[in-house]
Amino acid sequence: MNADRGSMAVETVMLAPVFLLFLLFLAGAGRLVEAQGEVNGAAMDAARAASVQRTLADAEGAAEDSARSALEGQCAAPRVSLSGTRWEEGGQVQAAVTCELDLEFLGFGASKLMTGTSVVPLEQFRRVD
Repeated sequence: MNADRGSMAVETVMLAPVFLLFLLFLAGAGRLVEAQGEVNGAAMDAARAASVQRTLADAEGAAEDSARSALEGQCAAPRVSLSGTRWEEGGQVQAAVTCELDLEFLGFGASKLMTGTSVVPLEQFRRVD
């Protein structure tokens, strides 16, 4: 009976770091999923904002502004690309938003590049310049 005395405390001390690492992993994975959703939403907003503009230059500016405001405080230096866009009547706007997610809060000192894309059609009978 004396041989088992204190074994529960030793088991707890040995498993506590494993449990904490598991919790950190869950927090990191949750943050990655949340950030991917935010970047995808910013890409949708950017494509929509670009699709209502008359010129491609105005569309690029509107997409940049929309993505920056959607990701403010979430990601560092969001970038928007409208490559793949067919700027013509009945064409489409393809927005790709890329930003750097900081994972420093987990103690990793790492960052992850997040990318989201969205495609929005241009109206068939709308004039574009």
